[in-house]
Amino acid sequence: MGTRKLRHKFNAKAVIRQGKRYDSKLEGRYAAKLELAQKAGDLLFFLRQVPFDLPGGVKYRADFMEFWADGEVKVTDCKGMETQLFKLKKAQLEELYPFQLNIVKEA
Repeated sequence: MGTRKLRHKFNAKAVIRQGKRYDSKLEGRYAAKLELAQKAGDLLFFLRQVPFDLPGGVKYRADFMEFWADGEVKVTDCKGMETQLFKLKKAQLEELYPFQLNIVKEA
């Protein structure tokens, strides 16, 4: 039997940047912006696919956690489409943790 290629439910195309896989072109472009900010010294570093625990044993993975030189810490998710499930998880995340989730729709 042949292997079947799975498609993303919203037709997002995964990309590889500098040997790292990103779930969408948008996420890859945003990572490129973060890398530039890091080279410029504005961004100290960033983490990818950061897990957060939500009620009911659910884990939410944010695309990025950014640590900026001015002391700001941002948690960012790249979203082409915001589903009802995402909106629910975002509300839970912001209720449980002391930050607002930064949503990037274009990079």
